[in-house]
Amino acid sequence: MKMTGEQERRQFILEGNMWRVVILISLPLALYNSFGQLFGVFDTVIASRISSDSVSAIAYLNQIQIMVNSIGSALAIGGSILIARFIGANNIETARRFISTLFATVFLLGMVIIVAVVPFAEQILRFSKTPESLIGVGKIYFMIQIVMIVVIFINNVFIATEKAKGNTKSIFYLNFVVLSVKLCMTLVFVEVMHFGIEMMAIASLCSHLIITIYAVRVLFNKNNEMRFALKDVRFNKSFIMPVGTLSFPIFMEKFLFSFGKVIVNSMSASYGANVVGALGISNTLGGIITNPTNGFGDGEASIISQNLGNKNVDRALDAFRKTLMVNLIIGSVGFILMTLFMDQIISIFAKDNAAFAANIHSIYYYERIAAITLAITSSVNGLLYGFGYTKMALYLSIMRLFAFRIPSLYVMKTFTNLGSESVGIAMMISNGLVGIAASAMAFYIVYKVKNKGYHADFI
Repeated sequence: MKMTGEQERRQFILEGNMWRVVILISLPLALYNSFGQLFGVFDTVIASRISSDSVSAIAYLNQIQIMVNSIGSALAIGGSILIARFIGANNIETARRFISTLFATVFLLGMVIIVAVVPFAEQILRFSKTPESLIGVGKIYFMIQIVMIVVIFINNVFIATEKAKGNTKSIFYLNFVVLSVKLCMTLVFVEVMHFGIEMMAIASLCSHLIITIYAVRVLFNKNNEMRFALKDVRFNKSFIMPVGTLSFPIFMEKFLFSFGKVIVNSMSASYGANVVGALGISNTLGGIITNPTNGFGDGEASIISQNLGNKNVDRALDAFRKTLMVNLIIGSVGFILMTLFMDQIISIFAKDNAAFAANIHSIYYYERIAAITLAITSSVNGLLYGFGYTKMALYLSIMRLFAFRIPSLYVMKTFTNLGSESVGIAMMISNGLVGIAASAMAFYIVYKVKNKGYHADFI
């Protein structure tokens, strides 16, 4: 009997040449992440044409939105690790139950968050120390972003389950369509109709809905052997315990990382609101390199999870080694290109504002230096997620912000007069040191697995 597309992908991941597996499974995710980064770059460029306060508002408020979104994202990642294991073990019935229960969970959570956050948006922004000048510009933008949470939750789970199946090409193609719609709508709203950043949020919402509509179509397709079914939704111990064990550290990692960035933004605001915008642009520029490496890390986690489900530990470790080599190449080439064209790229965002361009340069000049160590971190995170060591990923994230970045920035602010340059140096220190810490974790895990074996309690 002829194999289905999903069965062929499973066999390829479990038996194919590992270089081909890493490239063909992870490259679409790297491109997907790169297009996602283009969302941020595009929004920032368009916002800079409105005002520098608009850039700062988007940079500041997006961290709060990411913090809220970390709940759904953690559930999606934790669930996808398990689903990939079940697919690798050829346990399709259990995988289907987990998919159905995950979708029901994130939909209910999203509705609760909307009811709990939207009516109190202004109070939440003040509590998070948002500069008063940015609250007026961005409150409505923030409220629309929170309403979009339900859509993003559903999309995150759908994309995560497709990653778990190895169906990464469809994610790339779908995201290309979404980006095109986003591009057209934002240009019309801002350049033609001269609306503010609120309509930029509406454009994002409409574009994300494309993925949601496609997800619903796939999930309810009767020819999909892992389709959503209400009868498969089971909020019982066999679902809650393994998903909670994996997802809670991921949630804490993402929440605390975003919360730490809010703290960094607040500390940076003492140099002026424009420095917050400059930091946001610097992060966006850094993402041009780190998002592709994160995509390879995401693909690596799925490859590792399926092979562990098939009890092939050596092959799982090989996926890490080859992903690390690919990411080191991306990080090195990206560093060289961003160094060569740094001033030209910054000028796109600064809009003839010399002071703003100087702030961006003073931060990104240092942030770019750690591109290679962040490539290592992306690869190690894929290793940690794939093997289910999500607590260690949490420790890495905590160290990056709360042990390395915030203390460094505090020391720079207190004992130097470097101004916005302090923010860039703190970014360089934290991103560099976390790469070293990630390397140490990777050596420990590989040594432990090769000498003591590996066993997952949750599958």
